[in-house]
Amino acid sequence: MGIYGAMMKALIKNDMLNEAVHLFFQIPNPDEIIFVLFFHACARIGTEEALSLVKKVLSNLPNSYREKSNVPTTAFDAFIKCGDLSSAEKLFPKIKKILTSYGNLMNAYNKNNQPEKTLDLHEQMKFDKIEPDYLICYLLLVNACSNIGILSIFNSYGLNGMGIQAIELFNQMPRELILEETYVCVLNACSHSGLIDQARSILSTITNKTEKIYTTMVDCLSRSFLFDEAQKLIDHFEYYHSPSPTMLTTLLSGARNRRDCHLSEKIFNRIQENFPELKNRLTSSSILLSNVYASTGDVEKSSNIKNKLYKLGLKKTIGLSWTAINGRLFETHDQSHPQSSEIYAEAEKISNELIEHGHQYDSSWITRPLKQDETVASVLCGHSERLAIAWNFVVNPNTKIIQITKNLRVCGDCHQTTKLIAYIRQCEIIVRDANRIHHFSKNGRCSCNDYF
Repeated sequence: MGIYGAMMKALIKNDMLNEAVHLFFQIPNPDEIIFVLFFHACARIGTEEALSLVKKVLSNLPNSYREKSNVPTTAFDAFIKCGDLSSAEKLFPKIKKILTSYGNLMNAYNKNNQPEKTLDLHEQMKFDKIEPDYLICYLLLVNACSNIGILSIFNSYGLNGMGIQAIELFNQMPRELILEETYVCVLNACSHSGLIDQARSILSTITNKTEKIYTTMVDCLSRSFLFDEAQKLIDHFEYYHSPSPTMLTTLLSGARNRRDCHLSEKIFNRIQENFPELKNRLTSSSILLSNVYASTGDVEKSSNIKNKLYKLGLKKTIGLSWTAINGRLFETHDQSHPQSSEIYAEAEKISNELIEHGHQYDSSWITRPLKQDETVASVLCGHSERLAIAWNFVVNPNTKIIQITKNLRVCGDCHQTTKLIAYIRQCEIIVRDANRIHHFSKNGRCSCNDYF
C-alpha cells in the first residue's frame, strides 16, 4: 500500500492529477492515506467530473473511514474546490473543527455571494472556541461586510429607479470586490431605469457570465421589448448550458407587457416542454399567458387557462394595498371600510379629473370578462392602490405626499393614472409594489421612466 501512496503523491506533486485519480481506481482496498490523496487530487482538478467522482467515492466510503477526521475533511475541501457548496455545508458538521475548514467555508460563502453566512459562521467559530487567525478572518469579514453594504446600496438604487447612481458606484468599486451578485445588482438597476447601452457595456466586461447574469440582462432587454437581442443572448447561453426556466419566464414576462401572443405562446411551450416537473413555474407562466390572451381580447383562451388552474386548486392572488393613513389595508374592490361611500365618491371624482385631462382607461389590463353592472373605468378604479389613494384624499384633501405598499406589480393603467393624479393634485405619491418603488412626482413623471 505504501508504494501506491508514494506513486499518487508523486503524480499529484507533478500536477498529473487525472493520472492520480485513474490510479486510485486501480488500487484494491485503499486505506485512509489513499482516500485522502484521491480527494486532494479531485479538489485540485475542480471540475464537474471530479465532483461526480468525489460523490461516488464518498457514498461508498467504509464506515471506519467516515469517523476519521482526515478523510471527510479532504472530501469537504474537494466539495468547496469543485463548487458544490451545498454538499460542503452538509459535510461540515461531521468533520473536525479546525481553523482551515472554517476559513475555507467562509471564503466559499463570500465567493458564492452569501456574505451573511460568512458572518454567521464566524459567530459559530467563536462559539466552538476556535482560535482565529486574525488577519485572515479580518479580511474575510471585511469582504463580507463590504459586499453586504454595497449590495444593499445597489438594491436600493435599483428599486428606486436610480440606475445612473448605481453605475457610478459600480465604476468606483475595486475590481477585487466585484462578485457575481454585484454584476446582477448593477444590471438590475440598469434594467429598471432603461439604461440599455450602459448594461450592454457592463456585460461586455464580464468574463464569467453566470445564469443569474444572463437572466438579468435578458430582463433588461425584455423590458425595452428588444426580444430578438434577448433571444440571441438566451441562445448563446443554451449553446453551453441547459435551458434556464427563470430566463425563459423573464422573457415571457416581457412578452406579456408587449401583449405579443405569438411570442408568449412560443416561450410558454418551451417552458412546458423543458420543465414539466416545475409545477410552480408552470403555474406562473400559465397566468402570464392567460393575461396576454385577456389583454388582446381572446377571453376564451384566457378563461380556459384559468379554469384549468382553478380545477387544480390554484387561485389568483388578491390585490392588497396598505397605506400609512390610519394603517389601512385595502383589497381590490374593497367595500369593508366604514367610509366606503366617501372613498368611492372620491375615486369617482379623481376619475372625472383624469378623463378631463385626456386619460383613456386601458381595458387590456382587465384580465376577466366584465359583469353586467361593471364598466372598464369602474373595474380599474377599484384596484386596491386606487382606493388607497382616494382614502388619503378623503382624510386630507390637501395632502402633499402619499405612501402605499402593494403586494402585486402595479398594472399599466394604474401606473399611468397615478402619474396623472400626482400632476393634477400636485402631490407626491410613492408606491412600493412587488418589484420596485415608484416615485410619482408632481410633474407627472415616475422614477422608473416607465420601465417597470
